[in-house]
Amino acid sequence: MTIWSDVAGVYSADPRKVKDACLLPLLRLDEASELARLAAPVLHARTLQPVSGSDIDLQLRCSYTPDQGSTRIERVLASGTGARIVTSHDDICLIEFQVPASQDFRLAHKELDHILKRAQVRPLAVGVHRDRQLLQFCYTAEVADSVLKLLDDVGLPGELRLRQGLALVAMVGAGVTRNPLHCHRFWQQLKGQPVEFTWQSEEGISLVAVLRTGPTESLIQGLHQSVFRAEKRIGLMLFGKGNIGSRWLELFAREQSTLSARTGFEFVLAGVVDSRRSLLNYEGLDASRALAFFDDEAVEQDEESLFLWMRAHPYDDLVVLDVTASAQLADQYLDFASHGFHVISANKLAGASASDKYRQIHDAFEKTGRYWLYNATVGAGLPINHTVRDLIDSGDTILSISGIFSGTLSWLFLQFDGTVPFTDLVDQAWQQGLTEPDPRVDLSGKDVMRKLVILAREAGYDIEPDQVRVESLVPAHCEEGSIDHFFENGDALNEQMVQRLEAARETGAGVALRGAFRRQWQSARRR
Repeated sequence: MTIWSDVAGVYSADPRKVKDACLLPLLRLDEASELARLAAPVLHARTLQPVSGSDIDLQLRCSYTPDQGSTRIERVLASGTGARIVTSHDDICLIEFQVPASQDFRLAHKELDHILKRAQVRPLAVGVHRDRQLLQFCYTAEVADSVLKLLDDVGLPGELRLRQGLALVAMVGAGVTRNPLHCHRFWQQLKGQPVEFTWQSEEGISLVAVLRTGPTESLIQGLHQSVFRAEKRIGLMLFGKGNIGSRWLELFAREQSTLSARTGFEFVLAGVVDSRRSLLNYEGLDASRALAFFDDEAVEQDEESLFLWMRAHPYDDLVVLDVTASAQLADQYLDFASHGFHVISANKLAGASASDKYRQIHDAFEKTGRYWLYNATVGAGLPINHTVRDLIDSGDTILSISGIFSGTLSWLFLQFDGTVPFTDLVDQAWQQGLTEPDPRVDLSGKDVMRKLVILAREAGYDIEPDQVRVESLVPAHCEEGSIDHFFENGDALNEQMVQRLEAARETGAGVALRGAFRRQWQSARRR
């Protein structure tokens, strides 16, 4: 049976509100019935009655442009996998029933549900608030008055109220409430909206939000774009496969599918790169086995050829993960920005470089609309940078920053009790990957200095690295030369640390390296 009207059929959204709404060639009967129940203008429950009571298939077609396409509504289809349609109303009402405290809330709900079903006036959505003894029934403005009169005539003990001028948005599709990606995107779009309550149908075929105010046009556009957008492919290039890099690969292998489900993006590990060789594959590497294959399959590649390979990537976006301490790689950030790569950095060298260079890098990413994220440079990934930036963006002024910035030195000082030479503990930490590739960077205080500079800049202050006074633990004669030379000539450091420990114990204290920044005359610069 074909029903002719002024539209070609059922669209993924109202095409008058959503320009990229697409015509659905096929729709399940239960999906069509739910759309009609939610009072979508394209379908009416009476339209579906001939189909629901027989084996007839229904086709919707436009009488003005019959060649435009159509929607076929069928009784039996494969099991649903999520949202097919987003719909909305800008003029709905809530009938509220306040259950007396002396009454059983569950029984009152059950009795009202029975009354509404018997009268064949099923609500669009139901708000159940046991803590407030409140039931809310959502209806279109056309039927709300008659339903209110029906309930008033029944005379149940309790208070009835009518609220007008509300709005509704919904996703419809078999299995929508079991689709974690669609549900997540629905909740994401509702953030900041005046949500009265949310509800899902018993059959799991619709997810509804009732809003205290409309209009819903911009919300429905965002929801449609979010739910039905084509999945973007994000390529990831990991630079550094040491302690941090290997742990990141373990984490990514474990969380890759969850991350994709939560964001709707496909994340592809395109390459793993160390200081000499690269393991690359546009189709993607298995993160759980990348390191196992690296020694046999990675190839030596110069900087230019690697960069050309990255520029030719097939992804929607390419993200560089810099978990190295390489100055050479930090120097490439400007090139990364100019070619549209995003950078996530645990490498502190760019963030703590001279002000002119730092601003140049920062402005390059801003100009190209790419992200340079460096929260991992301070606090081992704890959201310290973000918290500082959030305070500044909220209008606060940070007057001082201080703390223990080096996890490596914290571990060393905690272990050091004078019974084991301090350099033996440094060697142990170095062997376990707890220090920078050259442990003298930690002992010299340069690592703490860089973190302090990064946070001061996040707080809006122009500061140069050479403005920070640093007390180094590295003896002068060990500052140059190889790492082996440092360990072989560590007696002076061991003796110095014993003296520091004894002095601290005399005052009931311990040894720590503290970093501190205090505002003096300089005003914070807003970015």
